[in-house]
Amino acid sequence: MTPDQIALVQTSWQQVVPMKDQVAQLFYQKLFELDPKLETLFKNDITQQGRKLMTMLDTAVRGLTNPASIVPTVRELGKRHVGYGVKDKDYDTVATALLWTLETGLGPKFTPDTRSAWVAVYGVLAGAMKKQ
Repeated sequence: MTPDQIALVQTSWQQVVPMKDQVAQLFYQKLFELDPKLETLFKNDITQQGRKLMTMLDTAVRGLTNPASIVPTVRELGKRHVGYGVKDKDYDTVATALLWTLETGLGPKFTPDTRSAWVAVYGVLAGAMKKQ
């Protein structure tokens, strides 16, 4: 991740935060549309799960300027996800759903550079989760 990519992700994230509940709902709708089997991994209230997702993303995005500070948390999250039944291939589906959600929520503000920045950041985070 470059400093410019980090800045793009953090700036776009600040535009997402005010609509985080709607963004979470869109994300899970798209995720389950892409792979209905993933819905069985979620045993709890999906609204509550969406809030957890937004909190985790907020922590990760804020920590991008000091990745070493968030890697242990992200790896621990990856370890828990293995216990929930998440497979490595599921990270690709999540990436597709996340990028679609950001593009839908941000509209024209989700520029090609912003998209590339999110792809880079997600790659780092997903990579750390897979290493757990």
